[in-house]
Amino acid sequence: MENKKRKADSGHLLKKAADYIGRDVKSQNESKKLIVVIRLMLISVIIYFTINGIFCIPEWNLTVIIFYCIFFVIFACLFAISYIYRTIVTLWMFNVGMIIWICSIVHLFGWNIGVQHFIMVLLILYFFSSYRQYAGKILYAVFLCVLRIMLFYIYHYREPLIPLSAAKENTLQIINTITIFLCISIIAFIFSRDSQELESKLVDYNTQLEKQANTDMLTGLYNRRKALEYMEILIGKKKSAGLGGHKDYQGFSLCICDIDFFKKVNDNYGHDAGDEVLKGIAAIFMEEMKDKTFAARWGGEEFLLLFPGRNGDNAYAELEKIRRKIKEMKIKKDNTEIRVTMTFGLTEHNFSDDLDKTIKEADKKLYLGKEQGRDRIIY
Repeated sequence: MENKKRKADSGHLLKKAADYIGRDVKSQNESKKLIVVIRLMLISVIIYFTINGIFCIPEWNLTVIIFYCIFFVIFACLFAISYIYRTIVTLWMFNVGMIIWICSIVHLFGWNIGVQHFIMVLLILYFFSSYRQYAGKILYAVFLCVLRIMLFYIYHYREPLIPLSAAKENTLQIINTITIFLCISIIAFIFSRDSQELESKLVDYNTQLEKQANTDMLTGLYNRRKALEYMEILIGKKKSAGLGGHKDYQGFSLCICDIDFFKKVNDNYGHDAGDEVLKGIAAIFMEEMKDKTFAARWGGEEFLLLFPGRNGDNAYAELEKIRRKIKEMKIKKDNTEIRVTMTFGLTEHNFSDDLDKTIKEADKKLYLGKEQGRDRIIY
């Protein structure tokens, strides 16, 4: 029980801390995300000063201790005023404070402790902090680049005011590296998370739009547009086969089918019942054909079925199963059972024929089946 209570208390404290850091600014039209990042940067820097003090201050003189304490207080005050002033003011005060601190530390302890790399943190933060303002970003990037080059030429070979041992320099180098990576990771994580989520939503949305553009909304089958596109792909494979590509291309069979006396279903039972019949037939197509073939609503009560890599005999055998299933299908409307049949016109696509000719041939066979009594496959 005590452990659970401690965990609950810890979780409550963490939530309160997160809520406090994530508190929005009072000014309107300002980014809450940016002020949260700045506060996390300030907390990181304050922790950084504390760690520096633990590892290094015991061997330093009083001036260095006072110097570190002053900057500790400055950044702590910046954290406090982030809840009062506008975000842009806090951002620039943070940048100015960091630049003064970087230059001062390099002046005191030399180039080898790696504190100058904090300039990259400032650059990344500023680029993520503002929308557009391209000229300002470029100018600030140039300024930071010039500053780093100047620090290099002034202090790279100059003896620091307070020389440090190699072990001390290595310790500070590690502390600085960890802090810099932490700051960059915070900035990248917070600012990239929303863009990645947005990109994921856009991908899903585009996929959904593409699906809607290619799908018949009532039946869930592909629509006429997608069917034509798919057939053009098959024709393209045929042409490529003649040029040495797609050697496995085996042609395809094409069927156009139509519900018999569908108008009577709508007239006698209503369009809702007609829609249920269309959906029932589409379900049979999906169940029987699956990935090995292609089914589309061609228009109204007419459907187009494709059998890639199958000759007419093989397609005929599959169509016969579908025809029987549709004939056995029962659609309930109130206390009535609706039954329908379908007529199929099947043909093979010849290498020498164009697509329109194949479609017209299948259509002619469909109407021939209608004339011969319906509920049959004409091949």
